[in-house]
Order: sequence, then C-alpha cells, then structure tokens
Amino acid sequence: MSGILDGKQIVVMGASNRRSIAWGCAKVMAEQGAKIIYTYRNARSKKHLSRLVGDDKPMVPCDVSDDENIKNAFAEIGKKYGKIDGVVHAIAYADPETLQSKLMDVKKPGYNLAQDISTYSFISVVHYASKIMNPKGSFITMTYMGATRAIPNYNMMGVAKAALEASVRYLARDLGPKEMRVNAISAGAVKTLSVTGIKHHRDLLNESEARTVDKKSVTIDEIGGAAAFLMSDLSTGVTGNVIFVDKGVHLLT
Repeated sequence: MSGILDGKQIVVMGASNRRSIAWGCAKVMAEQGAKIIYTYRNARSKKHLSRLVGDDKPMVPCDVSDDENIKNAFAEIGKKYGKIDGVVHAIAYADPETLQSKLMDVKKPGYNLAQDISTYSFISVVHYASKIMNPKGSFITMTYMGATRAIPNYNMMGVAKAALEASVRYLARDLGPKEMRVNAISAGAVKTLSVTGIKHHRDLLNESEARTVDKKSVTIDEIGGAAAFLMSDLSTGVTGNVIFVDKGVHLLT
C-alpha cells in the first residue's frame, strides 16, 4: 500500500523517546512511506536515539546551539543521502531557573539561551537545510498556544514561541520563490520530557484535556498525522501558517 510520502527523505530533529512529539511525527511519516534521517545532539542522545529507532537508521550529529555544527550536519546529510524533501524541527530549551521564573525575573543569559535554542536554531536550520532541499520541500517547527496567550507557568517559553511563530511567517516569505514551505504545528499539551520541566505541569495537562472538545488529550500520532500532511504534496498551497492540533483547546477561553 502506497503512502502520501513515498519516495521522500525527511530529517527529524528532536526525537528522544517514545513520548516525544518528534517521534510521533517520525513514526507516522515513516508509515506513509518516508525515509527518515534523524539528528542527535551528542553521544548520550545518540545512545537514547539508537534505542528508540535502531542502529540501522540514518543518524547524523547536530548540536543546534552552534551554527557551524548545523552547517556541517546538513552538508553531511547531503553528501551521504542526497537531496531532502523536508525537515521537522522539534527542539526547544530553557534552563530550569529561566523556565520556572516569572518573565520579569528572567535574566539576560537565560533569555538569550531560550531564544537561541528554541527560535534562532530553526532559522539556522532552514538556512542550511534549504541548500540541499528539493523544490516543494517543507519545513515544520513545533509551537504552543502559549505564544499568543499568557498560559500559567509557561513564561519565557511563551515569548520564545511567539518569536518562533513570527519567524515561520518571514521564512515562508523568503523561501516562497524556491517553492519551499514553512509552517508550524501548535500541538496540544502532551506529557513529554520538556513539559515535565514546567512548574505545575500536571495542572497544565489536566486543564488542557478538560478543554478539548472530546475530553481526550491529543496524541503524538495525531500530531504526526498533521506533520505527514504538511510534508506531503497535498499541502503545497499551505505556507506561513500555524496549524492547531490540540483537539480544539485553542477555541475556548
């Protein structure tokens, strides 16, 4: 049975364990026929990734805190695997003190680190990955409705996600002439490793589930389904958008 991603090569950044959104995206896209190329940060994360996907899967090191590392990673991908058709960027970070501080208490180094890893890294990835991407290629990053609403305890990450969403719009404009698309998925609250770093994260998860239209939390497979669509040629008219995959949580006040 053929899938909507047959013949496509897609880079997935941020897969770490079976609860991660990046893993949900990779799994569904592979089921739809895509060849997945994974990136990892360091030896420790490679070990976790190998346990998750198997040693036989394509894996390339990429520490997104360093532009030269991103440049080298995509150069290596191009050399080893040829042209790509998409990138899923599911990477964000704020140090624990910054993440749990009120925004007015955030210190400059923490602010800069959160923006660097959560926002600027996507810009840099797009810059270097676009050099080895086929026409009709697609970039996806992950955001959350805390970008536009002051979600309790989301704090600095909300500011970083707001910058990320603005970056999506400008990057979509920049890459339009190259027939490449840039979109974001605004996923509902899912119990991932990153979410557990948020103060009172259980309250956030419970509140999100209560506000879904069917009273069931969104799954990483459902998020992956949206990613598969955005990577496919079925979505060539979709760019510069934030697609909500949250079971309707964003509809409610």
